[in-house]
Amino acid sequence: MKITGTFLDEISHDIPHQNWGREEWDRDFAYMKAVGIDTVILIRSGYRRFITYPSAYLQKQFGCYAPPVDLVKMYLELADKHGMQFYFGLYDSGHYWDTGNMQAEIDANRYVIDEVWQQYGHYKSFKGWYLSMEISRRTKGAVEAFSTLGNQCKGVSNGQPTFISPWIDGKKAVMAASAGLTKEDAVSIQEHEREWSEIFDGVRGAVDAIAFQDGHIDYHELPEFFAVNKKMADKFGMQCWTNAESFDRDMPIKFLPIKFEKLRLKLEAARLAGYDKALTFEFSHFMSPQSAYLQAGHLYNRYKEYIGALK
Repeated sequence: MKITGTFLDEISHDIPHQNWGREEWDRDFAYMKAVGIDTVILIRSGYRRFITYPSAYLQKQFGCYAPPVDLVKMYLELADKHGMQFYFGLYDSGHYWDTGNMQAEIDANRYVIDEVWQQYGHYKSFKGWYLSMEISRRTKGAVEAFSTLGNQCKGVSNGQPTFISPWIDGKKAVMAASAGLTKEDAVSIQEHEREWSEIFDGVRGAVDAIAFQDGHIDYHELPEFFAVNKKMADKFGMQCWTNAESFDRDMPIKFLPIKFEKLRLKLEAARLAGYDKALTFEFSHFMSPQSAYLQAGHLYNRYKEYIGALK
């Protein structure tokens, strides 16, 4: 299965910033295009005080720093140039991570959605929205947040599609700052299906696609979880995508480019489950020939060989 979309993580709060300018980003979009990527997703338009575009609202309301470059504008221009679709990722205030309360994310993004569409909605490549609140289980306020914001996104943009990318609460679902790599209290396949069926039902009409992150369960668990995800998506009328993580969760160094064999296992599992699209988190750090990680360029080469063999 080919990767046709990638997140863009320019906030980079838990992976190193690469300090690229327009020239490097332009070159990276060309590398993406060369291996069939047609969709780029801004993973979040801001995190706490750091933001990707000069939002008057966020600077006033949250004390956000004025960004030196309007990255949203730059990404849209590059997406236009390279013939890609751009999905805008909403703002993450950090309040949910601190308190477990999603209300702040709803309140902030109701302004952000209108502001962004007014400023950037005219770009040809602006094709959809990423609801960036990440959850793994039936979380208080999540259905309301996804429904409220998804419907608003669709309302202002004449029905452009929305998607979410939660994680499966498997044994590798540990915090990035944790010293451990695994935990004992992993979700069962039955619990996962029961809880997510309830969430899917609650967000119907507001969310068009779901792209579960694939790195939190073990490789032998992929077929069973992927089959359940596809069954739920079909039942509730959503596209089923995969977020194929191109970084390795199995090593004590967080985070390095993944071993190609592992990425292949995950992509093949998604193909066998009949998934509709594969995204990755994320190309520029973990698969790009110009990444700060030398291994990323080698992963790019192995991936090129893989998709060449699929033809």
